[in-house]
Amino acid sequence: MVLQISKDKQYSCIGLMSGTSLDGLDICLCTFDKKENGTWRYSIIKAVTLPYPKVIRELLESAPHLNGEQLTELDYKYGHWLGKTTKEFIQETKGMPAFIASHGHTIFHNPKNGYTLQIGKGSAISTETGIPCISDFRSSDVCRGGQGAPLVPIGDKLLFSEYDICLNLGGIANLSFDNNNLERIAYDVSPCNMLLNYLSNQAGKEYDFNGELGKQGSVCNELLGKLNDLEYYKADFPKSLGREWFELNVVPLISTPDIKLEDKLRTSYEHIAHQITSTTNKIKGNNLLITGGGAKNIFLIGLIKQKSNKEVIIPDSQTIDFKEALIFAFLGVLFMEQQHSALATVTGAKTNSISGCFYY
Repeated sequence: MVLQISKDKQYSCIGLMSGTSLDGLDICLCTFDKKENGTWRYSIIKAVTLPYPKVIRELLESAPHLNGEQLTELDYKYGHWLGKTTKEFIQETKGMPAFIASHGHTIFHNPKNGYTLQIGKGSAISTETGIPCISDFRSSDVCRGGQGAPLVPIGDKLLFSEYDICLNLGGIANLSFDNNNLERIAYDVSPCNMLLNYLSNQAGKEYDFNGELGKQGSVCNELLGKLNDLEYYKADFPKSLGREWFELNVVPLISTPDIKLEDKLRTSYEHIAHQITSTTNKIKGNNLLITGGGAKNIFLIGLIKQKSNKEVIIPDSQTIDFKEALIFAFLGVLFMEQQHSALATVTGAKTNSISGCFYY
């Protein structure tokens, strides 16, 4: 490690996050201070979500179907776009972060067969910004036999320890918590916005604002039973979900033509809320922190509150929107500190590992 680490353990850095819902790029400029007792304090200086230009969104949507050469080209092209976009953000903030930590965009995630792929070349980001970039956070864990996901739990544990359970409602709903041995446990619970947006798109909507379309429908008990009976929900953790699983297992169930779209959506809301609360209600603790885009869906949150035995906490809008980008910046900090960020108790890997690849 050649890059100088400040002696007082203070970092200024940027986190980049692109989720499976493809709603845009989250950019978060933040600082981290390590206290003498080893705990961390964070501050978000500025954060924005930039919607993808139509051409970039369409390329990312089509990426799983590209051939090897086309996908390699997109890896570089998207990396340069990330770099140029981040450079503009840095110029506007007039800050100079020590490094950028980029999640990239997931194209394939199949840890069962030993691979995962997040594109957005770190070397291109570094080249465009002139700032070191840490990227490719998932592959080292997968190479150790792990799921490569979720990686946010180390941030939940070290930055949000006042909450018993942390739940993120993104394209996929995932949670993390400490077990009785104070080991962090985490896994994907169910599809969330990935499912809701898929159905909303069929109504000509990008997403179902506040659940307004879904709450007009009725629960189809037959469809609900089929969704809740999927094998994934019977499997023990560690486990994780990806778009491939969704397209193979969920899309066929919700594609039946004899159910109205509103009823499919209403049933999907019921399914998501059931999977989340049937899981979290069994976990020790009193409170449940919810972040991610789904935390702003009034109808979904209402269903979760009805079914939950926990105090449901919805934080400020900035935390809702940028917690994942913040934590990926923190994964970069842990890389610089040469501390483990991928936890074997979470992913099922043979060992803990330091996630990321470093580009000057």
